[in-house]
Amino acid sequence: MNTPFCSTAASSNTSANATRLARRDWLLRQCGIGLGHIALTTLLAESGMASDHGATLSDTASNPMAPKKPHFPAKIKNVILLFMGGGPSQFEMFDYKPELARLDGTLPPAELLDGYRAAFINPNSQLLGPRFKFNKHGEAGTEISEMLPHTASVIDDICMIRSMKTDAFNHAPAQLMMSTGSQQFGRPSMGSWLTYGLGSETQDLPAYVVFNSGKKGPSAGAGNWNSGFLPTLHSGVEFRSSGDPVLYLSNPPGMTEQTQRSTLRAVNELNRKRLDVVGDPEIATRVNSYEMAFRMQSSAPEAMNLADESASMLELYGAEPGKMSFANNCLLARRLVQRGVRFVQLFHESWDQHGGLKSGLESNCKDTDQACAALVKDLKQQGMLNETLVIWGGEFGRTPMVQGGNDGRDHHPNAFTMWMAGGGLKPGMVYGSTDELGFDVAENPVHVHDLHATILHLLGFDHKRLTYRFQGRDYRLTDVHGELVHGILA
Repeated sequence: MNTPFCSTAASSNTSANATRLARRDWLLRQCGIGLGHIALTTLLAESGMASDHGATLSDTASNPMAPKKPHFPAKIKNVILLFMGGGPSQFEMFDYKPELARLDGTLPPAELLDGYRAAFINPNSQLLGPRFKFNKHGEAGTEISEMLPHTASVIDDICMIRSMKTDAFNHAPAQLMMSTGSQQFGRPSMGSWLTYGLGSETQDLPAYVVFNSGKKGPSAGAGNWNSGFLPTLHSGVEFRSSGDPVLYLSNPPGMTEQTQRSTLRAVNELNRKRLDVVGDPEIATRVNSYEMAFRMQSSAPEAMNLADESASMLELYGAEPGKMSFANNCLLARRLVQRGVRFVQLFHESWDQHGGLKSGLESNCKDTDQACAALVKDLKQQGMLNETLVIWGGEFGRTPMVQGGNDGRDHHPNAFTMWMAGGGLKPGMVYGSTDELGFDVAENPVHVHDLHATILHLLGFDHKRLTYRFQGRDYRLTDVHGELVHGILA
């Protein structure tokens, strides 16, 4: 059994099926005053195949996105992930290395690369010092690049982790690792696990929304927001920041609301009858999708209408109504979370500066810095930051050695920087550190699995207990890994 729902095989005799009870339904529900059904539900709950944190099996079948309770009181209830696809360079943005600046243009120490094997890296590549100046900001005097003046203005509200590590070296596997906890396609994304565990607080919008901006889409594509083996109801829904929020959301010419409603009612009635017989969660997903699409025809355009925002708010973000941009997406993320959306994932590609490092970072920072800081300020002003987690980061970092002539850096999974802001975290702190050349973590390493475990903890979940049985084993976002990063928890 691959899902947390009871599955009943359909009889080949469809006419007989119309007049008699399904065999398993009779056995489990009718025979013995339903004791079989009670026993099965208990067993499913104990095995993790039925929810043990809120909704019953029947509740989930009729409304699979019904709100559910986490394992313990949560610090936050929403997440906004600002995914900087391509691997932003920590050396030019967050992790200043005076020794790297001093040794600029020299060969790295032989012991630094001893035994290290990775594509592209040439042991004769010279060290490359930071390309931008750093200044101290905030009460703690945290050093941050001159290219991030807006992020510097909220430095006392964010928790910076300079000791991130991952297992993957190439873009697609590393993006999947950050989004799903695995380098393989087919695993549920973080947002899917969140909606599976918590359900939704809105019936008029998807619980999980995705935006894309930048030069191209993410290397791992929809694998970053796919539901994997979870019911497809938990997949992210890609929104556009101009035109129809979702393709084909508007009715075609000649289709009236009354005709659409009548058609939808008839189709969903047939689907519900089939759901009662076989209990397939994908049928519940189909019913929910049809109903959601109908409601979104009015709710989505309203939620996406930036013209409702004040001129001062648009200026804060650098947003322009009707224009596709990262700034618009950040403001839309706040509007969606405000309306009950659980997880909003913003991708901005590409930070993959193998060459053109200086100009590429200048362009990317110009496109994103103001809006990222504005999102933190806005959520704080609205009183929403204490219940929302904002995460900034890419799939890995960059090497301290040069690549692409004298103006580029290679992929580097051993050490990189991310930051977070929101409820349950210590604000204004820097956690972890790297060695004097920024090649390896020197103190308090944080693996991607540890990050995921900590995010789930803030949402009220024990990451070892939020599981889903598939192909004979229990899966979780952190697989068999992950430790809480206690040092960043308030």
